[in-house]
Amino acid sequence: MLDPDLLAPDGVRKLNRSEYDRLVALGMFEDERVELLRGVLVTMSPQGGPHATISSWLVERLIRQLDESFDVRGHCPFAATEDSEPEPDVSVSRRVSGSLAHPQSALLLIEVAESSIKKDRKVKAPIYGESRVPEYWIIDISGDDLVIHVHTQPTADGYRRVDTLRDGDVLRPTKLPGVAIAVLDIPWSR
Repeated sequence: MLDPDLLAPDGVRKLNRSEYDRLVALGMFEDERVELLRGVLVTMSPQGGPHATISSWLVERLIRQLDESFDVRGHCPFAATEDSEPEPDVSVSRRVSGSLAHPQSALLLIEVAESSIKKDRKVKAPIYGESRVPEYWIIDISGDDLVIHVHTQPTADGYRRVDTLRDGDVLRPTKLPGVAIAVLDIPWSR
């Protein structure tokens, strides 16, 4: 990657979200999987079978447990900050009648991390915290065991609290009353 210090006194020109959205609308990235993170276009790795299966399963499970006042999306843009438009694996927000825009607020965001654990922890968690997303889950499938890192209490630079859940625990999103997902129910080879 290009080291910005080597360009001094010149700098790197980053994109803002509205510029990125215009480029997307023009079809600039039709054959690419990219997301805007901190003004930089970041490529996304192809999804493996476990990643896709878990993401789809979570979307279906949340849709069944929530009513139509909620919008549950899979792999869709989230208008997080002026310089970031990530595409979380799962997002839950309040449905806005008649709106076709990407959500700018969310009640729950989920990333399934197979090869992206570092990015999900170090880049996306601060973006989601700054966006005041009340709860963010990283479902870590990078090792032998399924581990879920539940981030709550958002701050300007991340989350104040991170709890780790495993088999035997139940996920209960703070802003989604009545939703309960047993970690053991998540499709994963144990």
